[in-house]
Amino acid sequence: MSDSDEDLLEELFAVIEDRKETLPEGSYTASLFTHEKGENRALEKVGEEATEFILAAKDDDAEEMAEEGADVVYHMLVALSMHDVDVEELLDVLRERRG
Repeated sequence: MSDSDEDLLEELFAVIEDRKETLPEGSYTASLFTHEKGENRALEKVGEEATEFILAAKDDDAEEMAEEGADVVYHMLVALSMHDVDVEELLDVLRERRG
């Protein structure tokens, strides 16, 4: 993962954290933090998007895999934020695994 990739994840996570704090009206991200199902809604979205990613892979649809993969990452970052896990912790694990 290049530094610019890490920067992109950190920037996206910063936006998610901002939406969590400010809860702007009309923000999809803010709606995940205030949904009546609570964190279950965001976790359901992780599962839903992961399933859609798997189906796209089975269909060998690279464009759809990229779209659904982005959705998985986004919703995963929201779930991390909900549990006060910083994206830097995720990146640290990835760095360790990269060796």
